[in-house]
Amino acid sequence: MSIPPFLQRISDTVWEIPTSYKHGMRVPARIFATAKLLQEMDAGVFDQVTNVAMLPGIIHYAYCMPDGHWGYGFPIGGVAVMDPDHGVISPGGIGFDINCGMRLILTNLTYEEVKPRVRELVDRLFARVPAGVGTSGFINIKQDEFRRMVEKGARWCVKNHFGTEEDLKNTEEEGCTPGADASKVSQKAVERGYRQIGTLGSGNHYLEIQIAKPENVFNRELAEAFGITIPNQVLLMFHCGSRGFGHQIATDYLQIFLKAMTSKYGITVPDRELACAPFRSPEGQDYFAAMKCAINMSFANRQVILHRIREVFADVFHRDPQDMGMRQVYDVAHNTAKLERHRIDGEWKNVLVHRKGATRAFGPGMEGIPEAYMKAGQPVIIGGSMESGSYLLAGVETGHSAFFSTAHGSGRTMSRAQAKKKFRGRELQQQMEARGNYVRTASYSGLAEEAGAAYKNIDDVVDAAERAGLSKRVVRLVPIGNVKG
Repeated sequence: MSIPPFLQRISDTVWEIPTSYKHGMRVPARIFATAKLLQEMDAGVFDQVTNVAMLPGIIHYAYCMPDGHWGYGFPIGGVAVMDPDHGVISPGGIGFDINCGMRLILTNLTYEEVKPRVRELVDRLFARVPAGVGTSGFINIKQDEFRRMVEKGARWCVKNHFGTEEDLKNTEEEGCTPGADASKVSQKAVERGYRQIGTLGSGNHYLEIQIAKPENVFNRELAEAFGITIPNQVLLMFHCGSRGFGHQIATDYLQIFLKAMTSKYGITVPDRELACAPFRSPEGQDYFAAMKCAINMSFANRQVILHRIREVFADVFHRDPQDMGMRQVYDVAHNTAKLERHRIDGEWKNVLVHRKGATRAFGPGMEGIPEAYMKAGQPVIIGGSMESGSYLLAGVETGHSAFFSTAHGSGRTMSRAQAKKKFRGRELQQQMEARGNYVRTASYSGLAEEAGAAYKNIDDVVDAAERAGLSKRVVRLVPIGNVKG
């Protein structure tokens, strides 16, 4: 595919679609990508990002990150910043899997120590961290307690001995977004979510054992600041979200917004998937409070999974997790809308930042990142496909060009249906094991959907984000064991 003529090249990694491209655009659209990545993007990305540029109250640009691909309403990789007093909030700009995110865990173990036990570790993790569609976890709480939990997030977990205070310090928002109100959540959402704490789910969710090889460390100083100090150090990374709970909240409020948007507020949008409401409206505030419950549920979900990982490693190595250096690097979200303070036209202003398949990437010294990382910048965890490896990045000062946002993963180039037709899950599993990556999966068809060839090249995505000044490479992490939803 050639580069569409309506795209104006701003630099090697920044492209702009002017407001003249489509009637109703309030701001231009900006896409961060190399020419190669741009040509891999489906036409739906350009249509969706320019539709986002029509939303009331949008500031500066509608953005798309280098991993951008077609999504629901917004492109996945979409970022939109709204004036909270005059703009809207849109579930399509957050996603159905609210606070789908990444968590990265250090160990002081080396590949040489772990290699003989990879199969046992993966088998035990597969048993201890349920994966797949509709799975239930081992946390047995009643629905009323679940409602309390989603207001407290990972803090509820630590209070109930599923983690440490240090885990909270190294989690975005310290594991609890304030303002969550469970009374704004439907009973159906609670019924879908209260048994799912401590589960991976399906799709592109996974839990990996990874290695930081010396040749894959791009910035030694930053790597050491984040705790990566040993050659062939073993880390664990996992990716999951708010499961059926977040999905139901998004579904519920999309219906509410579709009814109120035009009849009550006179808002029209080019695509019903961009259903929205004024942020300050009763409907907008109710959704914001319910969405925060899903954010907190997801933080709690990942906190319990971390606890289970520590249990498995303790059982296998007969050592205390603290003894094995099992410390959290960071937990970062990539499907949220958050009120943040940013400098706009020389003034500090509160804005509502939608990040849909995009990751917050605060630079050094910014309020909201752990004290330990103030000089380094916020750790940013970018998941690749299960075949390619993943990255740890750092936020940078130049990230203000996109309100300190960066990519969240590789980004699909092939639909799930196409991938299932092209690949066979069992064969893929065998091929990966032959290459030194032992995989357990809840579904062979689900495994086929996640084949490496169905995704963009993670190295290209990370390189584009770095060249665009959105984030900085720290270390590339190579998988040796994988639990797949």
